Amino acid sequence: MILIGRKQEQEELKRLAESGQLEFVAIYGRRRVGKTFLIRSFFHDNFTFYTTGIARGTRKEQLRHFSEALHEQCTSLPATEAEDWFEVFKRLRTLVNKARRRRKIVFLDELPWMDIQKSEFVKALDLFWNEWGSTRNDLLLIVCGSAASWMVNNIINNRGGLHNRLTCKLRLSPFNLNETSQFLQAKGINWLDETIAECYMVMGGIPYYLMQLDKKYSLAQNVDRMFFRENALLADEADNLYKSLFKKSEHYVRILKLLVDKRSGWTRQEIVDGTGLSNGGSLTRMLQELTECGFIRVYEPLFQREKLYQLCDFYTLFYYMFVKKQKGYDENMWMHIQGKPAYSTWLGLSFERLCIAHAAQIRRALQLDSIATKTYSLFTEKAQMDMVIERADRIVTLCEMKYTQQQYTLDKTEAEKMTRRMDLLRVLNRIRQNVQCVLVTKQETKKNSYYNSLITKNITLSELIK
Repeated sequence: MILIGRKQEQEELKRLAESGQLEFVAIYGRRRVGKTFLIRSFFHDNFTFYTTGIARGTRKEQLRHFSEALHEQCTSLPATEAEDWFEVFKRLRTLVNKARRRRKIVFLDELPWMDIQKSEFVKALDLFWNEWGSTRNDLLLIVCGSAASWMVNNIINNRGGLHNRLTCKLRLSPFNLNETSQFLQAKGINWLDETIAECYMVMGGIPYYLMQLDKKYSLAQNVDRMFFRENALLADEADNLYKSLFKKSEHYVRILKLLVDKRSGWTRQEIVDGTGLSNGGSLTRMLQELTECGFIRVYEPLFQREKLYQLCDFYTLFYYMFVKKQKGYDENMWMHIQGKPAYSTWLGLSFERLCIAHAAQIRRALQLDSIATKTYSLFTEKAQMDMVIERADRIVTLCEMKYTQQQYTLDKTEAEKMTRRMDLLRVLNRIRQNVQCVLVTKQETKKNSYYNSLITKNITLSELIK
């Protein structure tokens, strides 16, 4: 498979490779997002040294595997298993010293798996870097891992010898709609924009999930095949996903389950009340890690003192609304649910999240690239506004997201609601500004008198996918 998208990440990797300076890079992100594929594809496997940790491997197995990889890539090194991690990194130093490449690129993949309890792995890595690695200008060390809590606590926010040693951190996010469309086309799948969007709302732009799609089948048939049939490949994906990312994953799952149930999100105290978790440092860390992995977003609605934590991971929403609730096996569950109330509710919720995730594309469609903007949400007792764009040219844009199976028509009731929201924005804004309303819909909205009197612009899926 060719490397799709990741333009910013590739530009950063190119800069690091050509910097001529010492570089220590941490790449992290959720399981299946394509971290290893990105690094191996970009560098074409031209590493001075490469190895990966063993999932659920013992300390002995990790040491043996790393030692064997060192011997395979430098036969003058012992083939025997190193006694400890300090010895492993001494051998790695020897390998790098012997290498003739001008740029020494060392890639250690799935680093968290190597750190078995009481193995002193982090101490050995610390010594390797501070005593030897940091003295070289030709070394590019890349460490990677899916276990977000481990990467954040031990590498990115390390308080010991590795504190502030990183020269770059890259959090790899899921594909956006445009990258998803490119990926599907590379697989020979040419779907309509609305089908691509629904696919995204199920799988969230995760490359591994998208890879499992078969062009012989419709989207609904693919979803049934991948998630709902007995022994389906991704039927148990959620458990594996959360366990691979977080220690004591059951606590994180309690937070995610709670966040599924409220569209706008929950305050910290509501999370404490709803999950029974203590309101302390552990909760702060869990919320930070869920945010770092892209499962939730934290934001401060305008004119509200408390932050809200909102679920933004599409797969998690899909899983808890449908896969987790399935009783028994309906092998054609997704086919059967099409058009039913639960399906329509999910589409509406997911489309709102899709628009928030593509706020940059919405601003681009509004031709705001050269205008300073501030994007926020606003919740009051009178109205809920998921996306408001405040512009430096003294215009406030209210974005209304509407996802319907048929062409959307703005009726009197909805027009009155939009008018009230626009009036509320005029009252709440301290500086006098013009207020306009923009519709974001699946396809072009039907034009009528309500549309003509209220709507400044209609943004469609095709503009989000561009």
